[in-house]
Order: sequence, then C-alpha cells, then structure tokens
Amino acid sequence: MNTISIDAVERPHLMRRSTDSFEVKVPASIANLGPGFDTLAVAVQLYLRLRVTRLRGCGELHFHFVDHQLHGENGIERAYRSLAGADFDGLSSLSVEVRSEIPMRAGLGSSAAATVAGLRLYEAVAGPLPIATLLNVACALESHPDNAAASLLGGLATSCQLVDGVVHATSVPWPESLDFIVATPEFPLATGDSRAVLPQCVSRDDVVFNLQRVALLLNALHGEDYSLLKHALNDRVHQPPRQKIVPALAEALKLDHPDLLGVCLSGSGPSIVAIANRNHGEIARLLGSVYERDGINYSVRSLQAHKNLDEPVAVFPSGLLCC
Repeated sequence: MNTISIDAVERPHLMRRSTDSFEVKVPASIANLGPGFDTLAVAVQLYLRLRVTRLRGCGELHFHFVDHQLHGENGIERAYRSLAGADFDGLSSLSVEVRSEIPMRAGLGSSAAATVAGLRLYEAVAGPLPIATLLNVACALESHPDNAAASLLGGLATSCQLVDGVVHATSVPWPESLDFIVATPEFPLATGDSRAVLPQCVSRDDVVFNLQRVALLLNALHGEDYSLLKHALNDRVHQPPRQKIVPALAEALKLDHPDLLGVCLSGSGPSIVAIANRNHGEIARLLGSVYERDGINYSVRSLQAHKNLDEPVAVFPSGLLCC
C-alpha cells in the first residue's frame, strides 16, 4: 500500500470560483478499531457539508443548521476563529448553511468533522495551509488526533503525538472490499462521559495485548488476511470499562457468524461496528438483534471508507481581506 505522510503531501491548486459560494465536505470517522486507542481511525462516507456564501462586510459569521439542532458550542466556528485570531474582523463575512449526515454523540467523529470543517472554511477565505498545521490545530482543539487525522487525510489514518507535542500522521487506503456495518442506539453519549470511565492505569499484560493486536491488525489489512481481523480487533484498554455504559456492547463483541470478520466499538461509542465483505444484510440483522433483545431503538448504516486523501480547497476569488 502507498503511505501518505502529512510531511510529504503536496496541496493541490486552489479551486477558484466565479461566484462567491462553494461547498466544504468533511467525512465522519471510526476511531480506535479495537486496540488502536487514540491512534487509529478510518474515514467513512458519511458527511458534514457546508454551503458557504460571502456576504457584504467583514467579521461576521451566520450559521444555519438545516437538518439538526446545535447542542453546545459551535465547533465549526470555534475552529475557524482559532486560525483567524486577530485577523477575524478583517475577513469576509460569511453565511454558512450546515447539513450533516453524522449523528452527534454517536462515536462517529462528529466533533472532529466540525473542527476540520471550520479549518477548511478558514482556508477558503485566507488560502491553503499545510496539512501538518491543520492537524496540530485540530488536535489542540479536540485533545486527541485520531478522528481529525482521518477526516483530514482520508483512508486509514495512524497518528502519533511526539515528545515535543507535535502530531504526526500517515494514511493508507482502506481495503475496498471491506465495509462497515454501523449500529447506533438511540442513546447519545458524550465523549467526555465515555472517557471518564476509563482507568488511569492499565497492566503491562494489557498493554502488550493491545500492542500485539495493533500490529496484527495493520499486517492483516496490508496482507489481506481478513481471517485475522476477529483476533486483531480485540482490546483490553477501553472497551471492557465502556461495556458498563454502552448498550449491548458486551453482547455485540461476542457475535459470531461465518461472514462477520470482526466487531468493535466505534470511537467512544455508543455506535458499534461490524466489518464484513459480503452478506451485509444478514450481518446488519445480527448486529441489530442485540438491541432488539433489550428493547433498544437503533439505526443501522452500511458504510464504505472515504478514500479521497486531499481534495482541492475552494477559495474566494478576491482573496484574504474583504475591506
């Protein structure tokens, strides 16, 4: 597989528009993939979209959330302002229509997608920035890099925060034959609440267990030996304590079927992911059955990986300043 590094990626030419409007599209992400806590994430074809129009004047942002209500802070605006800094009042005023397919508080990277969308929005006004800069700003805002790396780079992203605090990430294509069947219970779960149940320390045996399975997972994907995935997705660090707060997780992790390649928690939950390369309908019914036994309402999506690694950034024809 080809590996894409944020240090080596070349940004494409800007997409200049004849009108002062454009769209920003950012994918959702499935983080951790079992043992890869705060390290691995894959971008999936579920999107946050911004339809942006420039308004007269400077220093104003007007958001319209079309298909969902905003709960808490506007992550898009927060990320935009973090890059704009003192220049904010001199930048073009914008009208931003927000549509999202990504459920909030579901473990599918909605917060990271909003952050990345805000960074992309700033690029559209002020010009392109290095991917490394975007990733490090996103990590500072999100406090962990995995989801943001996948939303920025696409594919299967591996991220690492170095000793000096700088985040490094690489991305490889996710195998096209492997799809994700994602079950999301009607049980919103904030990332902070899910992190609060994690232990402060883990045993040496559990650390070794997870390290071995991260290596096994990456090698199984690279070598297309998918029979190993059910072993490679096992985890002893974050999934066991989260079984106390994520509905049906314990039952889902025990599911067995000839066409089920593996099951894991999606990010911090409560969504649960099954990986399969065939018989998606039967796998979806099997995954849904763990909720039906407990009378829990849920939805199921069949998703493919998002593989566009660095799409062109649209920019306003008139550049940085509006006045």
